[in-house]
Amino acid sequence: MRQAQVYYKNEIAGMLSESDEGYLFQYNAEYLANAQSKPVSLTLPLQQKAYSSKVLFPFFDGLIPEGWLLKIALENWKVNQNDRFGLLLTLCRDTIGCVSIISIENDI
Repeated sequence: MRQAQVYYKNEIAGMLSESDEGYLFQYNAEYLANAQSKPVSLTLPLQQKAYSSKVLFPFFDGLIPEGWLLKIALENWKVNQNDRFGLLLTLCRDTIGCVSIISIENDI
């Protein structure tokens, strides 16, 4: 299972994980407790229950660069173009918007 912390600005908003069954996104309890917290996407409103999907959530997939920028990234980091979660983990640490994805390394 691969996992990543999802940051909104400089705050941990939640956890995104990939398994054989698909993808889960769950907001962090402390993030939800803060009245000033904003959803990472309008398609993922604030809630305690985890979101699940068979495919990578469109919002997160949309963070992955396209075109010439994706080509440069594929050549430099040798990530499989079809591994959308791998691309997200590799390329979305520092995005243009408020959301960043930080990979959690598992030594299992």
